[in-house]
Amino acid sequence: MTWTIVILVAAIALYMFGGSIVKHDGKKPEAKAFIMHKGISVIAIVLIAGCVCRLWTPVYLVNVNPVILQDMVTSMQEQQEEEKNKEVRRYVSKHMDEMIGGAPIAGNVEAKKTIFLFSDYSCPYCRRVHSELSRVLAERDDVRVVLKNFSIHGVLSDAPAKAVIAAKLQGNDKAAALDKLLMDEEYYTQDDLKKQDKLAGIIDANVMKLAKKAGLDTKKLAEDMKGAAVAEELRNVRDLAQRFEIRGTPYLIIGTEAFPGAIPYARIMEALD
Repeated sequence: MTWTIVILVAAIALYMFGGSIVKHDGKKPEAKAFIMHKGISVIAIVLIAGCVCRLWTPVYLVNVNPVILQDMVTSMQEQQEEEKNKEVRRYVSKHMDEMIGGAPIAGNVEAKKTIFLFSDYSCPYCRRVHSELSRVLAERDDVRVVLKNFSIHGVLSDAPAKAVIAAKLQGNDKAAALDKLLMDEEYYTQDDLKKQDKLAGIIDANVMKLAKKAGLDTKKLAEDMKGAAVAEELRNVRDLAQRFEIRGTPYLIIGTEAFPGAIPYARIMEALD
């Protein structure tokens, strides 16, 4: 901004006194001197106009018409989302089976329409979208939800994420049942959060109670949670999250289109169709 003001002052001075720079003999200016004088004036006018625009534009955008800035930001975000969706489309179309990997699947395993759900069991927005997806699965048998359990919140997320992935080894139906219980019921309380030194043990115990309620062999489940299959699936989730620049949950990929955030039932159905 300082340099703009300096250039503006210099340009005004050039316009006012530029003629004295050009030397000519006689009372009538020679053609060459006349052209040089006009050229200096034009340059000065261009510099003045540019500086005035440079100084006035921020004032106009911020104080006079800030809606333009909002529109610019919205347009830029839409372009970024479209580019991200293109990357999602390219990758999903080529790597569907690889993306599913060892992930649990809710709904019809052989369904033609696939929803990838990146979620965290300690995320309240994930619980909201889980409820919407439950409505979808209850009404349609041509849809499956691939559960990509994204462990974001450390001890609050680790045990349930691993448990549902490990439950798949005892059947997708068992994994889906445990997923539903973890989303519908509380597996830790606010009082539990005050016991940080015991929190991991409390959550592990509560997850196992829900696993037993879901009909799982909890002894096998505990062993499988430490196994290579679970570690591989968690790595798969992290790699996909990095590829698609997923910074939070929930995050849905419906078909080949990405939807960050807890979108409602109607939007899910629209995307499926």
